[in-house]
Amino acid sequence: MADVGGTLAFDDITIDGALPELPAFIPMTDGSAVTHLDASLRWPAYGVGLRRVFSPDTHTIYPRFAGKSAREALALQDGQKAVLVGYGEDPLVEALWTYRKRDGLVEEIASQGWDLVLSPNYSIYGNWPRTEHLLNMRRCLLIAEEFADAGVAAIPNVYWFRLEDLRRYTAWIEDAPPPAIAVNVQTVRENSNWDTWALPGLYWLAENLPADMPIFLTGLSRIDRIAQVVALFGDRLTLISQNAHQYAIHGAIMTAAGREDVHARPADAFASTVQFMASLLPRR
Repeated sequence: MADVGGTLAFDDITIDGALPELPAFIPMTDGSAVTHLDASLRWPAYGVGLRRVFSPDTHTIYPRFAGKSAREALALQDGQKAVLVGYGEDPLVEALWTYRKRDGLVEEIASQGWDLVLSPNYSIYGNWPRTEHLLNMRRCLLIAEEFADAGVAAIPNVYWFRLEDLRRYTAWIEDAPPPAIAVNVQTVRENSNWDTWALPGLYWLAENLPADMPIFLTGLSRIDRIAQVVALFGDRLTLISQNAHQYAIHGAIMTAAGREDVHARPADAFASTVQFMASLLPRR
């Protein structure tokens, strides 16, 4: 309780900042230079997961990013944006929380010049004590506030377990709106979890968020689910996915019929999937 400021409320948290101009679809890569993958694309923005920047083993920034700008590490061209997707397995995000103040990790990441940071996601499991839910919901907002205070555009990750959680978020957003909100759905694989948890919550957010509040969803790759969230959020939706990169490694592409193993060159396969996934979203 002391670590989160002695309260589980949200009303002392303010996340200021402005969103950069971004495409509706942002592909994630492995954190290396995008020169080859981007050769024929010149895509407006690329995402990188936290585990490519912060080591779960040493609890330090990887040498590829240490003392460098994100743009330099990714070899981005003028006008291209770098987005840090601060999600990761529990040991990774817990280590960032534990060591962030001792080692100035938030400030070091902010100094890398990311155009946007999706703040880390602290988990909510159904079989955990309710207090753990409340602590982790507050931590998701607090660490986004810390990134924003460090001078980087940051948006909080939103997780929920009960309807009252969603009501608390929307009351806070009405009082102190952040630039956007983000939801990590990359672990929602089973239809039962999508139908009973993720989709009902997204329906509720679509109905109760301010009409102009942008929302970032990470991890969707199924065409039917993408169609569902496009119907809910329209052009305020931004989709972030590592699907294009994962497929490209194996020479595969995503199509309307699903995955096709066409044995393409990785750069060509990557470009094809990025363009296809972008076509599923409203134009900007």
